[in-house]
Amino acid sequence: MSYIQISNHIEAPSVSRSVRNPHTPLRICHLSKYYPPQPGGIETHVRAIATSQAALGAKVDVLCVNTCDREGREAQQTYTIEELDGNVRVIRLGRLLNVARVDVFTTFSQYFDRRRAAYDIAHLHTPNPAMGMHWALANSTIPLVVTHHSDIVKQRVLKHVVNPMLKHIYHRAARVLIGSPNYLAGSDFLRPYRDRVEVLPFGIDLSIYRQPTPAAIAYERRLRAMHSGPIWLCVGRLVYYKALHVAIAALRDVPGTLMIVGKGELADALQRQAMDIGVGDRVVFKQQLTQDELVGAYRASTALWFPSNARSEAFGLVQVEAMASGCPVINTAIPKSGVTWVSRGGIEGLTVPMNDAEALAEAANRLLREPQLRGKLSIASRTRSLQFDQDLMAQESLRIYERAINRKETAFV
Repeated sequence: MSYIQISNHIEAPSVSRSVRNPHTPLRICHLSKYYPPQPGGIETHVRAIATSQAALGAKVDVLCVNTCDREGREAQQTYTIEELDGNVRVIRLGRLLNVARVDVFTTFSQYFDRRRAAYDIAHLHTPNPAMGMHWALANSTIPLVVTHHSDIVKQRVLKHVVNPMLKHIYHRAARVLIGSPNYLAGSDFLRPYRDRVEVLPFGIDLSIYRQPTPAAIAYERRLRAMHSGPIWLCVGRLVYYKALHVAIAALRDVPGTLMIVGKGELADALQRQAMDIGVGDRVVFKQQLTQDELVGAYRASTALWFPSNARSEAFGLVQVEAMASGCPVINTAIPKSGVTWVSRGGIEGLTVPMNDAEALAEAANRLLREPQLRGKLSIASRTRSLQFDQDLMAQESLRIYERAINRKETAFV
């Protein structure tokens, strides 16, 4: 992944809006909270869909928040910068501060109000309270598609403050996209909009994982040489709903090393837990890996442990990464979540109850006792992963956009 900085100061041209010519490339504006290299499932998804749409000939911009200062360090107060990620223009808006995980910025209107007529479609990725508020205030007539990545589950105060605004946005959206067919049934928030909900499975660049580079294979070999026993892997932010404390507790009854890749507010607590229960020497914490290192880690691991315990975990893109690498997943039965739709228990992986360290340990030990089962799940995982290809996702998204635009233009005839 490489970026070319093209501006520190945006002078967006004023463009008048006209009816779309169907023979010209679609002009798309994604509204995201952040964008890689900022880690996260939503960020990974936004980059995958944006770059794939651009590869199909669309003109794609991404508006997001800049989290870093001029030296590339995370900072409260940042500046606006415009970059190119391949053929995708990324506008990282400067923020004034971040309060309770909500970004405060005023630069949205400076850019979007002057450029809104240059877009045929806007695509908002939620939950994303700050960007949603700015979109609502813009009162734009551009057709809107929303990807609902997850409900707001734990943040009850934020939910009550934000939901009225979200209801306004969703009511005006042409389509609301979800990653799996399971999620709608468990979402009270989405139920009023079910007539416009459509499933668009999330996708990734499978070639990265199915066709590893020499550097990825070298890192796989290095990990195997460093750790004589089995390697178990967890990948994700160190936050409450990832339930990594369950993974650490399970390690007491499982041989080998647990590698946890990610950073977050629970890092210190998880490290203390590992030491307190006597597995500190068998847990390796890595804040971040390169792309090749991550692929190598999947290939070296006996399984990906995915013990999330809340519907905030709606899909789990890292499951697809692991599956494409031939690494089976042990996930949890989160009610009305798409997690077990991605990797299905007994078919591509194993599924255990939530918050059950003993069941997680037993599933891991079963893979060690039954290597033929692990091999069967590995093959099935690679096959299943083909359904989550980012090019398929992008092609279908463009068809959804065209229907949304045609519906909007027909309404004005």
